[in-house]
Amino acid sequence: MREDRVHLYQTLPHSCGYWRERAATNVVIDPQRPDLDALYPDALAHGFRRAGGHLYRPGCERCQACMACRIPVEQFHPSRSQQRCLHRNADLVCHDLAPGYTPERYALYQRYLHTHHRGGGMDEGTIEDFREFLCAPWGTTRFLEWRDGSCLLAVAAIDIAADALSAVYTWYEPQQGYRGLGTFAILQQIAYAKRHGLHRVYLGYWIENHPKMDYKRRFHPLEILRADGWQELS
Repeated sequence: MREDRVHLYQTLPHSCGYWRERAATNVVIDPQRPDLDALYPDALAHGFRRAGGHLYRPGCERCQACMACRIPVEQFHPSRSQQRCLHRNADLVCHDLAPGYTPERYALYQRYLHTHHRGGGMDEGTIEDFREFLCAPWGTTRFLEWRDGSCLLAVAAIDIAADALSAVYTWYEPQQGYRGLGTFAILQQIAYAKRHGLHRVYLGYWIENHPKMDYKRRFHPLEILRADGWQELS
């Protein structure tokens, strides 16, 4: 992506979602561009991520802890622990559906946030916040749902972008902790990408030594974006 041809804007400082004592800023691609859908694949490769209709990446002046990460699909092989997770959830049925609000999806989303992100700013999100965060007017978004019979246990909002899948957000039933639904959802997204001929799964940002980000390094190989390009995380 030729950044000299793309207008970039910097947000005002706001509370960091990962380090409470720090302030954060983001760099955002001009949201009025009519070709954001065409720009999206290249933006992902340059470390951008989608929230609603906006493409952003961290732009903090004094901190470069957030590093974009992705899984090369063809090289990925689940570990024994991940294979056990797949077996443990073999009873779940996946549905590939159009994105959007439903009372059932939103209720699960609220239960998840209140359990895993209490006090983080997202746990008071409204229905409108749900819609604006997960969907984009220009994107190719799908919702993957996993059900035990009629019971909704997990949802992953994913974007399909040229040769890649971007994992936008996943939420799941907090009362089913023994299943490892977060790990299961990522494994299923990798499998989905492979079935559809997509070469990479973008997992957002990885932060070294951050407890909420450590799970991402369990997916081997994991590539991270450094100043000199994408490199496998040892």
